[in-house]
Amino acid sequence: MKTPRNMARRQLVLGGLGAAALATAPALALAADYPERPLTFICPWPAGGTADRSMRIICQIAARELGQPIALENRAGASGMIGTKALASARPDGYTIGQIPISVTRFSQIGTVQLDPLKDLTYLARTSGQTFGIAVPARSPFKSLRDAVTQAKAHPGTVTYAHAGIGGATHVGMEQFAQAAGVKFNAIAYKGGSAALQDVLGEQVDMLADSSSWAPHVESGKLRLLATWGEARTPRFKDTPTLKELGFDVVVEAPNGIGAPKGLPAAVEKRLRDAFRTAVNSEEFRKVAESIDAPVMYQDGPEYQKYVQTVYRQETDLIRKLNLKELMEKG
Repeated sequence: MKTPRNMARRQLVLGGLGAAALATAPALALAADYPERPLTFICPWPAGGTADRSMRIICQIAARELGQPIALENRAGASGMIGTKALASARPDGYTIGQIPISVTRFSQIGTVQLDPLKDLTYLARTSGQTFGIAVPARSPFKSLRDAVTQAKAHPGTVTYAHAGIGGATHVGMEQFAQAAGVKFNAIAYKGGSAALQDVLGEQVDMLADSSSWAPHVESGKLRLLATWGEARTPRFKDTPTLKELGFDVVVEAPNGIGAPKGLPAAVEKRLRDAFRTAVNSEEFRKVAESIDAPVMYQDGPEYQKYVQTVYRQETDLIRKLNLKELMEKG
């Protein structure tokens, strides 16, 4: 026989289950219908650059998979951190996604951007890397990287190099190389790779440290490529050695990735991961990536998140080793 207490308990349990079902229903409906309208993709770099070009083609392919357009919005500035902050601050409904520069693991710890990349973002896919290298004018006396190292050892601080901004991949990569080589270069900071390239072409600076902005000028004979920074030689410049081949244990690839704000519904996250998996692994994207010297480095969301966690720990040591906080404060 049911007592009033047992009946009340049973009604409480059933009522709780009903409330849970009602709460879950909107989320399930959202996932089933998603996406119902166009998406916005935040690219934290200016239009026309290699990152912008690669993200545009990925979005075109993913849009076909999702059945909705993806509008790319350029929000450049602060070495990619303005767009990254906007992405992390967006509503987590799957309609605002964007590119995540791996340098957020560095700038968040330095204090350039107020967000925690380990807590404030949802990682969907790692896409492709970049081909970094050191180039000099064709008339430079440096015929090889060893020539530049020898000169820097004999006259510390006199060999100059141009880079795209303090704390960015080109600056940090060169300083890692300088430490490995036991030399001191004179770093000249610019507000972007384009301005740095122009001053090296004009022979106002000895060397350029950048992603593949130098490529067409190397091919035309205006610049000489001394080394690339990847794990292996780049197919387009297969005669140029890597830093590792030359005896310097430095690898810089800075792979790009795609993400969303934290708190994305699980089913929406899966839908996006599936779409971008198809896009990144497509032959269409591979051809574009090759044309801009961006090796495909795909990882699915969970693996990509683990990669970011690893890089975050590495950056903690690198910031201390290179005194990056002090350099950023000096400007």
